Amino acid sequence: MTGNILVVDDEVAIRELVKFNLQKEGYAVLEADNGTVALQTARQNKPDLIVLDLMLPELDGLEVCRSLKNQQATAGIPIIMLTAKTEEIDKIIGLELGADDYMTKPFSPRELVARVKAVLRRSQKEPAGTGELTVSRLRFHFSRYEVFLNKTKLELTPKEYELLKLFVTNIGKVYTREQLLEKVWGYEYFGDTRTVDVHVRHLRAKLAEDSEVAEAIETVRGVGYRFREI
Repeated sequence: MTGNILVVDDEVAIRELVKFNLQKEGYAVLEADNGTVALQTARQNKPDLIVLDLMLPELDGLEVCRSLKNQQATAGIPIIMLTAKTEEIDKIIGLELGADDYMTKPFSPRELVARVKAVLRRSQKEPAGTGELTVSRLRFHFSRYEVFLNKTKLELTPKEYELLKLFVTNIGKVYTREQLLEKVWGYEYFGDTRTVDVHVRHLRAKLAEDSEVAEAIETVRGVGYRFREI
């Protein structure tokens, strides 16, 4: 697997470590040492994936992520966030802004490469089917990667869309968090399933105008989640 990866970190040693390990796997690596340069590089080069540090000069990683996800030309670029922070709120904000994954420093270069491969595999897959699917008041247009609730188009991140599609195409089936990580994020369980919880919570919030649909995503205590028939 090859591709162009943008590595954004103000620490030279971190960039060199990530670059070395990615290049060993055949990836071409672009670099940026601050948020402003990261935005410029991403917009000009349209990398296949961005490894983005949270703490950056000029613009922090959250602002970079927000800006990229709010622009159509760059919204589809997958982002793996790196952070030395341990505060839960920073990870949650990053995921809710549309980041696909995060890793906390210090990290294993081998694990980072594995996650890069998995996120790229997932992002490069074509949507299943090219038609439409209607489930209650939800209507999917697979070829356009869109979903409507009643007549309102939902503004979902790629992972929120994939989660919702998985749920509604498997009504009543219970998925563990580990299974959802594997099916939606594309990698085996690495140790932190809170990623799933954050995305489910955010997805429910975006469905909140129709409480019956939002509440159809049920938490199965001690197991995971399912979408019940409505």
